[in-house]
Amino acid sequence: MARRFIHSLGILLLICAGALALYMRAILADLPDPADLAAGGQMPSVRIESRDGQLLYEAIDAESGRQAILPLERIPLALQQATIATEDRHFYENEGVDAPGILRALWINVRGGEVLAGGSTITQQVTRNLLLAEESDQRTIRRKLRESWLAWQISRRYGKEEILALYLNHSYYGAMAYGVEAAAQTYFGKAARELTLAESALIAGLPQAPGAYNPFLDAEAAEARQAVVLGLMLKAGFISQEDHDLALHEPLFYAATPYPVHAPHFVMMVQQQVDTLFTPAEIKAYGGLTVRTTLDFNWQQQAEAIVTRQLERLNRPPEGGAGHNVHNSALVAIDPHNGAIRALVGNHDYFDAANAGAVNMALAPRQPGSAIKPLIYAAALSPGLAGGAPWTAATMIPDVRTVFPTAEEHPYVPVNFTRDENGPVLVREALGSSLNIPAVVALHTIGLKTGLDFAAQMGIHDLGDPQNYGLSFALGGGSLSLLDLTSAFGVFANGGLRLEPVFIEEIVAADGRQLYVAGPPSPVRVLDERVAWLISDILSDNQARTPAFGTNSVLRIDRTAAVKTGTTNNFHDIWTVGYTPDLVVGVWVGNANNEAMVAVTGVSGAGPIWHQTMRAFLAGEPDKPFVQPPGLVRVEVCRLSGLLPTAACPYRHWEWFLAGTQPVKSDTFFRQVEIDRRTGMLAAAGTSPAYIETQVVLDLPPEFHVWAREQGLPLLVDLERASQASPTEELGSRLRLVYPDPNAVFYLSTSLPPEAQRILLQVVSGEHYQDVTVWLDGRPLAGFSQPPYEVWWQLELGEHQLYVTGLAANGEMAASPITVFTVQVTVTFDQR
Repeated sequence: MARRFIHSLGILLLICAGALALYMRAILADLPDPADLAAGGQMPSVRIESRDGQLLYEAIDAESGRQAILPLERIPLALQQATIATEDRHFYENEGVDAPGILRALWINVRGGEVLAGGSTITQQVTRNLLLAEESDQRTIRRKLRESWLAWQISRRYGKEEILALYLNHSYYGAMAYGVEAAAQTYFGKAARELTLAESALIAGLPQAPGAYNPFLDAEAAEARQAVVLGLMLKAGFISQEDHDLALHEPLFYAATPYPVHAPHFVMMVQQQVDTLFTPAEIKAYGGLTVRTTLDFNWQQQAEAIVTRQLERLNRPPEGGAGHNVHNSALVAIDPHNGAIRALVGNHDYFDAANAGAVNMALAPRQPGSAIKPLIYAAALSPGLAGGAPWTAATMIPDVRTVFPTAEEHPYVPVNFTRDENGPVLVREALGSSLNIPAVVALHTIGLKTGLDFAAQMGIHDLGDPQNYGLSFALGGGSLSLLDLTSAFGVFANGGLRLEPVFIEEIVAADGRQLYVAGPPSPVRVLDERVAWLISDILSDNQARTPAFGTNSVLRIDRTAAVKTGTTNNFHDIWTVGYTPDLVVGVWVGNANNEAMVAVTGVSGAGPIWHQTMRAFLAGEPDKPFVQPPGLVRVEVCRLSGLLPTAACPYRHWEWFLAGTQPVKSDTFFRQVEIDRRTGMLAAAGTSPAYIETQVVLDLPPEFHVWAREQGLPLLVDLERASQASPTEELGSRLRLVYPDPNAVFYLSTSLPPEAQRILLQVVSGEHYQDVTVWLDGRPLAGFSQPPYEVWWQLELGEHQLYVTGLAANGEMAASPITVFTVQVTVTFDQR
């Protein structure tokens, strides 16, 4: 019985062995000859073209290509070691195959039927790229076995130095560079033999994901990968801790060696997307690629010329004098109906290494200044977004000194660009004239988180942790890219529908096969179409921006166009972004190294580029107004309050509202009163009609009183109090509160603990007083016998009255005027 079992088992094993032999023979039968390694290094062409067929760049030059073969002795040892540490730590010990690595990969992946994990040695990668390019996209055990067998044969036929040289000379390093010499020239503008340890580590980290780690497109990701490579070199014993630390902190200066290319920054973006779609082996298998992009070649050339001319004018003003210290600029033009990028100038000169010309400033995160404001107001105008009734284009906002507590106990007090205040303003003028204080009030009303979430929905990516932001976000206190902001403005142009930017229309193989085609637009509704139209109507309203920019500014072109500028503190970044229904153009001007410019703003620096570009691109096209959607009504309002005008209201205009949000209450700001012309006071009862004249005066909320008095405007409250002065008040004027301001408004934040929201009440005097007491709402809050007279007070909701008393040297009791201020949670104005 046992003998029969052994006999049967033997037959079974022989059958299995025979089947395995036949299987392996079938797998290995058509393998290429390892002697063909050198021939496998020739890479086919990748042509990148504009939408109308103009050649932008050919990745491999027809004569010499962007690949230079170096002997191993001319490749820095640091680059060799960085590659080994990163790709195959046991390169010199293994036989071309890392058996434990393969078994580990098979164990992880065999259950799924495909190989997802790695395990490839340097020899296997050389095999895959140079001999098995047609199979590189197959993630199967069959392909892995064929690759491993070939790698073993290659390791027996070639020396380790030969294999390493093949890897370093033929691997793809991104940015159309094959081999380390092309990579060194592309990224650092130098020969491979001149690379430092830090530069070598960065290049060695590229092959695993050349598109993701391209330093021209994402320097942060590239340098994070470099840090990983340096860590692996340290772990492998190739470098010391000191070498590691020095290389990790060595500044990297990226440069570009000129090569025939149009729209180079755009081409790099396209190549990055090609890198994510196809491996180098697949490109070889297809015999090369032709990539048809969305770029309009003529528009691109016009945009580049306009940008260059403006930078020359800023640095060499035609009127003479010193330049404005401006060295970089970027421009993006998008079709808002499909997201297609029609022009992209990433920098004024790609090959200007001294001014970081290779850095794509269309993708670099920069502070947008006031250019972010349309998004804040769009959120405030959107029904149901922040809870409560939405704002309208006629919502009144206080443009007066307003204090916002912060967690750091340093109040945030925004000011306008001109340092002026405008009192009560409506949303249309506040946005059109880019007033800062109302924009902060708007963000505070909707809430910082709501504002950030809405910006992300509009297409602003990578804003990061909301905890890193404050209310200054309403004035551009965050970082975003020109491409994102231009795309977000496209939402307004496209009636509230968002589309992701598109670079590529089609990719075909050498034999004409279509390998990729951009799908039809997939718009996402992120904004009420009526709100999108209102924002466009405001930003194209020349009258609304006249108070800030004048009637004939560079923002006015020969057709209907909505536009917004932005200027950051200390002139680090200036912007102009604007659009028609069919075209969105965004412009950034500044310095890549973040140096401050000199006396140049969004309207004077970026505005001319936007103006000339819009007129050039749309020349010969008829004017096309923004199409008004249904659901809007037009109502006449009083210009100061935004409410229905009464007979007393002298300033009115017609405004558009989302149906159901129009005002139903009448204006209370303008009042008709009877004045006794003999005294200029309110006429007392019984005054003869012969001495009475009717005047219109202002009955404003307390927060506007100081502003109105500074403007010389008649206030009803002043007329009513005109006869109430007394000697005690005159003495008390020398004992006064300096903080808070009269009629100041403080806002409590629901995101901060109450104890963190305090203000410092301060008193000054022109002479010495004894027994100084600060009174709040009729109750003593603090007492002092000598200066300084100040006390911290935790904010409490409501309107408060504050004054101070003190005993003067002559024995008389003095009292300061009463200061009225208010503490609110949110700003709400009932416009209905």
